[in-house]
Amino acid sequence: MPIAHHDTSAPLDPNAPEWIDPEPGRGKKWSRGDTWLIVNVLALLLVGFCIASAQAHEPPAWGEPSAPAGLDHDAWAELASLDGEWSSDVAVEEADGRLILRSKGLPDHATGRFPNASNPNAIRAQSYRFSLPLDPIMHDDARASRGTLFGVGLNGVVFDPGTAENWTPNGLQRGGAPTGWTYEAIGPGDQKNLGLDASNAHVQPTGAYHYHGIPTGLLAEHQATGQMTLLGFAADGWPIYGPLGHRDPTDLSSPLVELRSSYRLKPGSRPSGNAGPGGAYDGTFTQDWQYVEGSGDLDEANGRVGVTPEFPKGTYYYVLTNEFPFVPRMFKGEPDRSFMKRRGGGPGQRGDQPPRRGA
Repeated sequence: MPIAHHDTSAPLDPNAPEWIDPEPGRGKKWSRGDTWLIVNVLALLLVGFCIASAQAHEPPAWGEPSAPAGLDHDAWAELASLDGEWSSDVAVEEADGRLILRSKGLPDHATGRFPNASNPNAIRAQSYRFSLPLDPIMHDDARASRGTLFGVGLNGVVFDPGTAENWTPNGLQRGGAPTGWTYEAIGPGDQKNLGLDASNAHVQPTGAYHYHGIPTGLLAEHQATGQMTLLGFAADGWPIYGPLGHRDPTDLSSPLVELRSSYRLKPGSRPSGNAGPGGAYDGTFTQDWQYVEGSGDLDEANGRVGVTPEFPKGTYYYVLTNEFPFVPRMFKGEPDRSFMKRRGGGPGQRGDQPPRRGA
């Protein structure tokens, strides 16, 4: 802002601007033009603030990962009553704004032989009762799914990707509190000793058959040419789809592509000695992986917002991938308590308890 020094001993020029002395006695004076400039700038700033404030209270544009994306209630109702979507062993009803599923947890596709040398447990019927919100919420940040089954398939079989096998300096620990180095059920090591079948599933000591990865048998039962494949619902109510999704998530006519996780192996080697198992980060342990935002198609919870055949208006949905995390390990919504694990491994049980590796 210009500062004028006015000589009070000289005669005033009638054509000169009028001077306003904000600090009499100091000789610093502002012109009337400068005053109007300040007023106009302040007015523009106020208008800008009002516009920004109004925009902040408007809902985000559709498709933003942080935007609420409630399911279409009509689509939910159709899924609840549509013959052929759910296995005949799954009873589905809508009650009090929720979808209630009852299931015996028995697969409707061929399985591996159970018991087997690496998994001594036989498949037995369960008594599942799950509750899903018809209007699930979505948080900005994903939350870990520890202690909770991830979801349930359309055949009533549960998704439970984690294991209870941990590395310790004294050897393998089965069950108990995590040690910081948890073996993955699917990976480059000797995971075959967990006894997974072709649908990436095996059996808990309670007889609960459950998926650790893409359920190929279930996928084959429901897959349709040129369409995404709905496979089930997560514990927070959002749908779970197979590995194929539209290249443009907002366009159902966009070509289908295999969607990629955004998890990548950490560089370098694990700590050794008492601090860790040593060796290169190769995917043997859950902790070998890290989320790298933007490196794939999916977010930290292995999901995204987009249109699907069942939800043409758009929804948030999870994706089962051929790479880690295989089945998501995090929730974007609030998992229902009916999916909480209890001692043993599923509802009423806790954790995989396979025989010792190499047995």
